[in-house]
Parts: sequence; structure tokens; C-alpha cells
Amino acid sequence: MRKRMREYGLSTGNLPTGPLNAITDVEGVKVGHVTLISGEGKLIPGEGPVRTGVTAIIPHDGNIFKEKLIASCFVGNGFGKSAGLIQIKELGTLETPIILTNTLSVGIASDALVEYMLSLNEDIGVTTGTVNPVVLECNDGYLNDIRGRHVKREHVFDAIMSAKKEFETGSVGAGTGMICHGFKGGIGTASRQIEIGGKVYTVGALLLTNYGRMDDLIFNGKNVGRMLKERLERDIKGKKDTIEEDKGSCIIVIATDVPLDARGLERVAKRGILGLARTGSFMGNGSGDIALAFSTANRVCHYGEPFIRIETLSSHSDEINKVFQAAVEAVEEAVWDSMFTAERIVGRDFHEVPILPAEFFEVK
Repeated sequence: MRKRMREYGLSTGNLPTGPLNAITDVEGVKVGHVTLISGEGKLIPGEGPVRTGVTAIIPHDGNIFKEKLIASCFVGNGFGKSAGLIQIKELGTLETPIILTNTLSVGIASDALVEYMLSLNEDIGVTTGTVNPVVLECNDGYLNDIRGRHVKREHVFDAIMSAKKEFETGSVGAGTGMICHGFKGGIGTASRQIEIGGKVYTVGALLLTNYGRMDDLIFNGKNVGRMLKERLERDIKGKKDTIEEDKGSCIIVIATDVPLDARGLERVAKRGILGLARTGSFMGNGSGDIALAFSTANRVCHYGEPFIRIETLSSHSDEINKVFQAAVEAVEEAVWDSMFTAERIVGRDFHEVPILPAEFFEVK
């Protein structure tokens, strides 16, 4: 198992991390994966090879439909096929787990998530309205038989049911077939702690990284991508593929226990895109860069009174700058976490991209 970035003595940003340096440092948040790997060699659409999966983010321990969380989202570049964002943008609430998977599996994942929510709520569609499933995606077709749509209902259920506080990153779950800045990418996570009004709060991020060019990769303000590319071309003499165009995407999920309203969370989601920019992303034309942010501080009861009272950090308070900084730093580090922990994957038609050479960064 590959080590996380900080285990090499490396860091980005200035704020302290949470205990796990993960989105699950936000109390109540859990993450589960199902990784699907089978077959090898030539692509036979519908049969394999399979290099894909599902990642589930559980926002809190209760019934998320009956106790919704305040949320919002921001689309940096909209070349994406996500489900559920329109209602989140309109109503400002999140009412299901968040499912991450590959592009052509959004439909089955959405259907499975609806089935899961129906199993917990007999009133949906009978005595109350319907439910808004949230499924976010990236395209893993370079390494995976994406046409085969190998993600099934049971994989979504298993990812949800296996969710826990401590989880793996890298080439797991939805990240199995993802590529980041020409290196193997996937699932990455990080967190930051901030103090507001004498109380410590947490901002955590989980990313599905599948974007960027190696030439543009930046670490702590320094372009390391070109040096890494030269090293790879010298050492492996073209045995592995390099991705020259930025056609990928990145899904950013930000969780916090800072009390924020939907407007504040939209502003936090926007800062997630700045975290990508710090790694060298310019959000290419074919990129789907989407950020979703939610707060666990307030719960909106589905069967509540017509008026609700919530605590929220004022947008006129400069204290919100701390949240913005934490979001940017957590997203930036989560990108690197996805690459440092990613394992080697040989995909369909023997496609392979290099894993990030950790020794290049290691502090001597």
C-alpha cells in the first residue's frame, strides 16, 4: 500500500489538519468503496477489462431524507453528467448520500440510490414528494470498459453499507480507473481545522481526480510536471502512456461543521475550484469540474414547521475567510493524496499511466 503525502514529510498550505486528514474528520461523515477489477488485455465492449467502482459519502448518521442538510454546488466547467445538482442549487438542501462513479453508470447508480432511499422511507411518493438522488461522475474509459456499465445496483448498496470513518484513497472505488495530470489518480481526501469564536471547526474535502496535463502540474507553487515528464521519458522510454490534453474532470465534495446557509456553502464550493488551480488545472474545454459543499451544523426536518431557525456564519464577517482558506487547502492536498496513494493499474488494451514517483518529492 502506498503512503500518503505527509508520511514523506511533505505538506501543502498553512492550516492544521484534522486527526485523520480526511473528510471524515467532520463528525458524522463516512465513506465507503466498492472496487471492480476483472479481466485483462484487449477491450471487448460489454465484457471487459473492468477497472471501475463506486464511492459513497454518507453525510450524517441519521435519516438524511427526514433530516436534510444545507448544501449548495458550483459548476466550474460543465462537461459533466451528474444527477441531483439542480435541486440542490434550487432548494439548498441535500437529502441522500452522495454517490461517485463513472460517467455511463450514473443512471444505474441513481436508480440504486432511489431504491435505497425508498427502503428507508415508506412515505416517499405516497404521502410526501419524491427524492433527489445525488450521483457525480468522471469518465474512466481510458482504463475501463465503460460501455459495459459494470457497476450494478448491489455495488451501490455495498458502498453505502460499508461506509466508515477510516477509508482508503487512491485507486479504489470510483477512483479505480481515474487519471490525474498524466499520473494515476482516483480518490483523495484532506481536512483543515480552523477556530471561529473560540470554537474549533473542521473543513474536509474528498475528490475524484481525473483531469489535467503533466506539463502543468504544480506543487507548492513550483512546476514539477515538466521535470517529472522529462524523467519519465528518460527512464521508461515510452513504455507507458502520457496524456497530453486536459479532457478529464474533477468532482469535489466539501463537508464542514461550520454553520453556513446555502449561499455561504456555494461560496465555499467556488473555492474548491481554486484548490484545483493551485495544482495546475485550467479547467479544459472537455472537463467537468463540479464542487458540492454541505454543512452538518443544521438539520432541516422534512416534516418540520413552515418556518425554521438556523444558525449561520454571517457573510459580512471576515471569519468566513478562514473557511475559504481551509477549503482551498483541503482540495489542493486531496489532489496530491489521490496521486500519492494511487496504485498501479493496467487497464483495457494494456493502457497504463505511471504512478506518481514519490521518491522525487521525498524530503532528504
